[in-house]
Amino acid sequence: MSKARCFTCLRSFLAALCFLSVLFIGSACAAQQEINFGFINTESSQNLRHIWEPFLADMEKATGLKVKAFFASDYAGVVTAMQYNKIQLAWYGNKSAMEAVDRAEGEVFMQVMNMDGSGGYYSHLVTHKDSPLNNEKDMLARAKELNFGNGDPNSTSGFLVPGYYVFALNKVEPKAIFKRTLNSNHETNAISAANKQVDVATCSSEVLLRLEKTQPEKRKLLKVIWTSPLIPADPLVWRKDLSAENKEKIRNFLANYGQSGPDAAREREVLKSLQWAGFRPSSNDQLLPIRQLELFKAKNAVQNNPNMTDEDKAAKIKDIDAKLTLVNARAAEIESGAKKQ
Repeated sequence: MSKARCFTCLRSFLAALCFLSVLFIGSACAAQQEINFGFINTESSQNLRHIWEPFLADMEKATGLKVKAFFASDYAGVVTAMQYNKIQLAWYGNKSAMEAVDRAEGEVFMQVMNMDGSGGYYSHLVTHKDSPLNNEKDMLARAKELNFGNGDPNSTSGFLVPGYYVFALNKVEPKAIFKRTLNSNHETNAISAANKQVDVATCSSEVLLRLEKTQPEKRKLLKVIWTSPLIPADPLVWRKDLSAENKEKIRNFLANYGQSGPDAAREREVLKSLQWAGFRPSSNDQLLPIRQLELFKAKNAVQNNPNMTDEDKAAKIKDIDAKLTLVNARAAEIESGAKKQ
């Protein structure tokens, strides 16, 4: 084969290789432009999809990213989806966000702002308005004859917060004291209580506000018998390995949404349907109060476990206390810094 022909073949090969490289890089870039956004199921997927669609459409337009919604049947499904990179961005409650940070490469980067200006929301125990139960003490006293609607185990306001303040502090477990215990999302719990399908149930203040608009006749049938301390407003979490470029696009979109620009008034209406006023920067530190609750609850469970030896209890409590010391130290550091500002 002549040198000229060899050179021609080599040039053709390099050209083909270059073309394939361009195709590969282009394909990779295209793949990067698709973001899957996960949503915890505080109510039915159909309802969530309806209220989130305008927001997601605006997000696509502003960022140039293809944004796909992901709904799972429970909170754990959204965390697992992030763990296996099936979603790259998610709206969580604080408890499920903690799970995402700890085992799904998640990172808190934004927090929602409530319409009333408060920095959070509340957990409630609700019952039918005609129920003789008027507070959590009434409920605990009659627990053996009651059907209880508990929340998703990864829900902050539906499970963790009432689990600590109502049950752990009273040294009881729901499954051990109630006639029957069921686990459902906030909307299902509230409606079940309104329909007298359960005697008492957990739900969030946000869902009660939404019911006032979507099913006011059901909301009128509900009575709140317990309200928690304020819970930090919901965080938004992305995977840490999301590209810096896409992180910047998403952060800028959220920071400006409903705040300025020619579409700000319409965007505020979209946010209103979500019961939010906008978004503000946050970090994993917003989960510290939730970590404290989890550790307090775990410690109470160990101390009251009749199946553990004193030696096993001591070892477990020592481990919990060590973790709690670290969390408390970080919380104190943040509080100290805030006072100096």
